[in-house]
Amino acid sequence: MATLPPETTLPRIDSALPSAAAIEAEWLALHRRAQELAKLARIAAEPAQITPALGQLIANAKSWQRTLLSQGIEDVAAMLGSGMAALATLADRGQDTGAPALALWREFHAARGALLAVLHTDGDG
Repeated sequence: MATLPPETTLPRIDSALPSAAAIEAEWLALHRRAQELAKLARIAAEPAQITPALGQLIANAKSWQRTLLSQGIEDVAAMLGSGMAALATLADRGQDTGAPALALWREFHAARGALLAVLHTDGDG
């Protein structure tokens, strides 16, 4: 277990702390992209929305949580972007996208769970 809170171990970032509104906008954009992926995977898409509980978690997040969440959302968006480009190539070739899209969906789902875990961590060691 860590003995120092994450605030003291994260590198200093010159940019401003992401606001709750900015993080929510990033979250919604990520989920809109995931809805496209769900269609390719032939599964029901989850709604792209911020629930009141999630909004409250983001609003109450510590600075290190907001930083990690924003960086994590960017990472997952990059993963989805490259994955969706690969799926588009398959579709352009007339190949079935179902299985690879489902694999990418599972990766997205796991990554999203890790992002949510950041918000549920109090950082007290």
